[in-house]
Amino acid sequence: MTPKAVFWDMDGTLVDSEPLHEAALIAALHSVGIAPPADLHERVLGIAAWPVYEMLRDEFGLDLPFDDWIVRKYDHYLPMAETLTPRTGAIEIFNELRALGVPQAVVSNSDRLIVDANLRAVGLVYPGMKTVSRNDVREGKPYAEPFLRAAWLADVDPAKAVAVDDSVTGATAGLAAGMKTIFWPEVPMEGPPGAIVINSADELRAQLGL
Repeated sequence: MTPKAVFWDMDGTLVDSEPLHEAALIAALHSVGIAPPADLHERVLGIAAWPVYEMLRDEFGLDLPFDDWIVRKYDHYLPMAETLTPRTGAIEIFNELRALGVPQAVVSNSDRLIVDANLRAVGLVYPGMKTVSRNDVREGKPYAEPFLRAAWLADVDPAKAVAVDDSVTGATAGLAAGMKTIFWPEVPMEGPPGAIVINSADELRAQLGL
């Protein structure tokens, strides 16, 4: 059976944008004379802009105010956003669920500016589409609020919804919201306890009853 609603993470789940986020972050760090750590990608995957900034400030000496820093990063990111592509199989599943009338929303830890740019780049924009950005909640993932807001927007009981996310941070948020949570990482890894771990679009289709 298909679920009552499906709520999707964006970066890395619907849109293959994590490499671009990493490239923009590295370029912004180089521009202020900071060498990025070797484990940068795994440390920032799924994490919102503010805690990433705090880590860079506290551990690597980033001395720009947050507003100046985020402008610098997005100045690198946004010109390249038009090159983004969907994650293989994800948007096809999104559109199939939409055709079946299943309520859906995109639930992201990215700022509204990035959510809108990424979804435009991959053509996932339509009237009435529901999206939740980091700017729309008080607490981002790993807290439950982003997914709970999506359930409220869709008028669906969270316990009857499915959350799909590629990061441990996001899957933790889905579990905290009381949703069936599908962890679909970009590379195979263990998920948080309670999440259903998959490694392909075909497995996702099976979990969604398609």
